[in-house]
Amino acid sequence: MAKPKARCFWCGDDPLYVAYHDDEWGVPVHDDRLHFEQLILEGAQAGLSWLTVLRKREHYRKAFARFDPKKVARFDGKKVDALMQNVGLVRHRGKLESAVGNARAFLAIQAEHGSYDAWLWTQAKAFPAKRDRMATTSPLAEHLSKELRRRGMKFVGPSIMHATLQAIGVYQDHLPGCWKRRN
Repeated sequence: MAKPKARCFWCGDDPLYVAYHDDEWGVPVHDDRLHFEQLILEGAQAGLSWLTVLRKREHYRKAFARFDPKKVARFDGKKVDALMQNVGLVRHRGKLESAVGNARAFLAIQAEHGSYDAWLWTQAKAFPAKRDRMATTSPLAEHLSKELRRRGMKFVGPSIMHATLQAIGVYQDHLPGCWKRRN
């Protein structure tokens, strides 16, 4: 009988969470649609467990046009009202409205820098990689939060941005003993 792989404790044994840990979390992202998805989902997660949002992700993908920021930027109040009725989403008006505004700011970053990905990874290179792995924020997360809020985004606080940086592989934060950990 094969010994199970050692994983970060936080993913537990829920198959959805284990698959997220094994296949996505900490893998470097260089696709703007995936960046936008992560921003929206991390904002939706504020105050909730990540597993709650993972369980709703397919509903989000349908409701938010597969996370196409151009389409989401065109959502209006009527569309947000409809989203508020969708039981597959976190029905928090502020979070849903922020997704629309964040899409517009995301598109502005793309227009200014060629892609959100280019902008984000340039920002990441400007900050030292060494940091406290157990912290819930970092100098880069604080910088990105401030910059994104300056550009009009909401639900992008330092803790949310730190979690995003971990998820998209800017930080490699798999715990010691985890089979995904790189030195």
